[in-house]
Amino acid sequence: MLSTTDFRRGLKIEIDGTPYEILEFLHVKPGKGGAFVRTKLKNLLNGSIIDETFRAGEKFEKPDLETRVYQYLYKEQDNLIFMDMTTYEQIQVSQDVFGNKGNFLKEGEEVKVLVYKNNPLDLDLPASVVLKVVETEPGIKGDTVSGATKPATLETGLVVQVPLFIAEGDLVKVDTRSGEYIGRE
Repeated sequence: MLSTTDFRRGLKIEIDGTPYEILEFLHVKPGKGGAFVRTKLKNLLNGSIIDETFRAGEKFEKPDLETRVYQYLYKEQDNLIFMDMTTYEQIQVSQDVFGNKGNFLKEGEEVKVLVYKNNPLDLDLPASVVLKVVETEPGIKGDTVSGATKPATLETGLVVQVPLFIAEGDLVKVDTRSGEYIGRE
């Protein structure tokens, strides 16, 4: 059991059978009456964010969450196919479950997947990934405008804005949180 005294950012709790992640919290002790905790919670099943207030000392269940290692195999229409590295079973997950995080996966790569009651919820990605540029317009010689960018398609199908000097075949580092170009490898 978890108490309101255990609250911290990123802590996962279960309320009425639904897992939530604490985004923000504030312990409030008014002059009159009992203390309480204001929180901003993210529903891990559908991604919605709610504001909730709890009495100090209220107890919560720990959600049945676990992290499993899967190997990303391939993309089939709107589904991502993974293989469980312990049982070698293949699972199929709708790309909507992970949002745009699926755009950073390379075939054959091992990833950590957050699972709730045998249903995949989220991918644990590093802060940045290195991907190869497969298609982009060639830079024009002498075109050195500061800060100018062009679209580039990466090996996973993701399109990012890159500086003009990036060419096909280059390896670029991309931020997985924002999807923006960080630098060249």
